[in-house]
Amino acid sequence: MQAQDFQPTAIANRDITGIDAWDTCDNRHSTIACPTSEVLDLIAHKWTVQIIYYLHQQRVLRFRQLHRLVAPITQKELTKRLRKLESVGLINRTAYAEVPPRVEYQLTELGLTLVQPLAVLAQWAEDNLDTIKAHQSQNQNID
Repeated sequence: MQAQDFQPTAIANRDITGIDAWDTCDNRHSTIACPTSEVLDLIAHKWTVQIIYYLHQQRVLRFRQLHRLVAPITQKELTKRLRKLESVGLINRTAYAEVPPRVEYQLTELGLTLVQPLAVLAQWAEDNLDTIKAHQSQNQNID
């Protein structure tokens, strides 16, 4: 499909004003940040979606297993991302008092609730990436 061939669909015309979370993004009368923006900032990080994907796919992973899957992430960056995702309640870190030490990661119940929306977003990205790239190529000088 050519970028200029795009036509609005019934989905684009769907009324979303009744969705409370969407309405909270109108900040004209509030100093509170849009919850959607805060969550998108968290999951838009370069490695977050991959980490969540592999933890969902494998259920439980040790650090080195996750590091191999999310290549070419550095160990330092993976540690930072895992700590961040743990601090917001999306993953659990379980350390076992063994020699050698064993640490495992898995999604929390909250983290599991993020899988479906990410899958929908991934499908949308796959369905629309060619159109987005066509627009980008027509507007290359815009950041």
